[in-house]
Amino acid sequence: MIRIRLLRNATLLVEMSNKQILVDPLLGDKDAYDPVPWTSNGIRNPLTELPVGEEELQEIIEDTDAVLVTHTHNDHWDEAARRLLPKDILLLGQVEDEPAFLRQGFTEATGIAGAYQYEEITFTRTGGRHGTGEIGAKMAPVSGFVLDNDEYKLYIAGDTVWCEEVEEAINMYEPDFIILNAGAAQFDMGDPITMTVEDVLKVCESSYAEKIIVVHMEAVNHCYLSREELRRAIRDAGLEDRCLVPEDGEEIVLVQS
Repeated sequence: MIRIRLLRNATLLVEMSNKQILVDPLLGDKDAYDPVPWTSNGIRNPLTELPVGEEELQEIIEDTDAVLVTHTHNDHWDEAARRLLPKDILLLGQVEDEPAFLRQGFTEATGIAGAYQYEEITFTRTGGRHGTGEIGAKMAPVSGFVLDNDEYKLYIAGDTVWCEEVEEAINMYEPDFIILNAGAAQFDMGDPITMTVEDVLKVCESSYAEKIIVVHMEAVNHCYLSREELRRAIRDAGLEDRCLVPEDGEEIVLVQS
């Protein structure tokens, strides 16, 4: 079985090859953190509570076999996650972030430069661009990851806009399923730093993936693209059966057991 559950923002539970992987945990309470810098709306983050209570969250953590952090911006790896997760859990991420994970006390942190084999699943790092120009350079490094169990490939693109690296990952790995971070996040200056409507549609056009799941919306103050706006564009393009926009807490079964 391959099953995806969106908790909030880019925080996902991925069930694959009988393993539960927690992706990009943002576990803090609503309003726990200051607004993202260089934004003018002054709204604290996260914008919403998790769709699970404390008891269920603890059960999720206890059932998690590994954590995957695509990059360490606060909306993907927050203080609450660092506090709540066991320090001996398998923690996978960018090789650049491994020293920070170890300093934070995570003894089983492993930075991935190329690929990493975890039982039946191979994690392969892919590139991305968290914005354009000078802003994109300052936001680096960010990564995506392809999870491959020899039957299916799941591409988690991470915080990136449509770019050459994303196109290369799609062409090289030919993923069966893709998860995109949208929201069209933007500072008060510069271009969006996560996927826009146009970026999402470009991925749909460029990929043969059976399902494309779009997350990273309505949770952080600099994300301006709403689910409804994206769904409307997806419907207008005739892609509503292939490109899915889940609500917080929603579960999507990609492959039945």
